[in-house]
Amino acid sequence: MEESVESIAVPDHDEDDPSSTILDLSSYQLHDLDSVELPPTLTELDLTANRLSTLDPRIANLSHLKKLSLRQNLVTDNAVLPLSSWSALASLEELVLRDNQLRNIPDVSIFQKLLVFDVSFNEISSLHGCAKVSDTLKELYVSMNQVLKIEEIDHFHQLQILELGSNKLRVMENLQSLTNLQQLWLGRNRIKVVNLCGLNCIKKISLQSNRLTSMTGFEGCIALEELYLSHNGISKMEGLSTLVNLRVLDVSSNKLTSVDDITNLTQLEDLWLNDNQIASLEGIAEAVVGCREKLTTIYLEHNPCFLGFSLFEISNFEALSLQIHLFRFERLMI
Repeated sequence: MEESVESIAVPDHDEDDPSSTILDLSSYQLHDLDSVELPPTLTELDLTANRLSTLDPRIANLSHLKKLSLRQNLVTDNAVLPLSSWSALASLEELVLRDNQLRNIPDVSIFQKLLVFDVSFNEISSLHGCAKVSDTLKELYVSMNQVLKIEEIDHFHQLQILELGSNKLRVMENLQSLTNLQQLWLGRNRIKVVNLCGLNCIKKISLQSNRLTSMTGFEGCIALEELYLSHNGISKMEGLSTLVNLRVLDVSSNKLTSVDDITNLTQLEDLWLNDNQIASLEGIAEAVVGCREKLTTIYLEHNPCFLGFSLFEISNFEALSLQIHLFRFERLMI
């Protein structure tokens, strides 16, 4: 049942910014905004989780608006066409069109101060249209679509977060100009080879659930702090010695038979090795000795080494103050 809008449409203020005016209309299953007053001083308008299929033309006059969310509605390409003429929204910094029915990147070129643009969970097959998005952009989210190629992003010199997970990408390309990129999320694609195009300032990379067979390609990412490579076909740990700032390494659900090339990772805190083919724990304690000051957790469950795990080996790891996680570990103590 649709709740009365009159009881909820009361603009609020951000405690950190008293000058801001926020109207939260999320999760009220609204089909339109006819019964809603839109104060001209609004700085944030949240329309998440409604049944909107068109954009209320009054939004175009909210000249103070900085954030607009239309997440989880019924918005189509035709419905967002008016965005290209909303010149009054010159201050808009965040536009969320996530989880709608878009097939194309909409024309948002008129928003010259845009910082965050989210079109994830749609039916977009191409990044064509990104070339018109302002070069002020810092965060771009296009996950859960059908994108085939990384393109039209070379002007995003200020971009810090790029999310392209759950698409149909096969090649890492056209990333070289993203010189301020901090986070790159490419999980659940069809990528076979790592190519970071010379970027070296990235702090987080996810390539989970791809088709990688090698870990090489990250050697230049000396600022890297988190690396997620689970659910691939990697058989050897390599190319890690230069990643001296790495804190989290996830290589679970691969084809690893041993633990290698992590001696220099003195900042490593979490090491995920579960669901591999590691037959013996021999040498693992020595492999992680370089990061003994920071390392707190190793995940090893679902490896063949579980069958031959001894209490002597447990004591060796405990001497390094590690938390060892093995499948039904407590049964070994009986």
